[in-house]
Amino acid sequence: QVQLVESGGGLVQAGGSLRLSCAASGSIFRLNAMGWYRQAPGKQRELVAALTSGGSTNYADSVKGRFTISRDNAKNTVYLQMNSLKPEDTAVYYCNAKGKETPFDSESQYWGQGTQVTVSS
Repeated sequence: QVQLVESGGGLVQAGGSLRLSCAASGSIFRLNAMGWYRQAPGKQRELVAALTSGGSTNYADSVKGRFTISRDNAKNTVYLQMNSLKPEDTAVYYCNAKGKETPFDSESQYWGQGTQVTVSS
């Protein structure tokens, strides 16, 4: 089984910055894409940013130019640097990873427990 543990959430004023981290551990053969989703109260979970093992990125339009995703493949860790935060960025942020636990498995999807990000105006 693969576990994802997030850290770095909290309360910040509008215009401030936060950095989220997500470390994967457990039975990992290979991690492919890793990324971040968020879910605000009353809304559906949405993709914030994703990064493949090859380095391709995908960002939600609402965060382009403000958020940066990066990963340390040696540590199986993905980061989300969030700058110029806005109150509408307030949500629970979830780490997501796609990968395999053995060479013979099909790709599975894993989720972290979520970390709260609150941006005050």
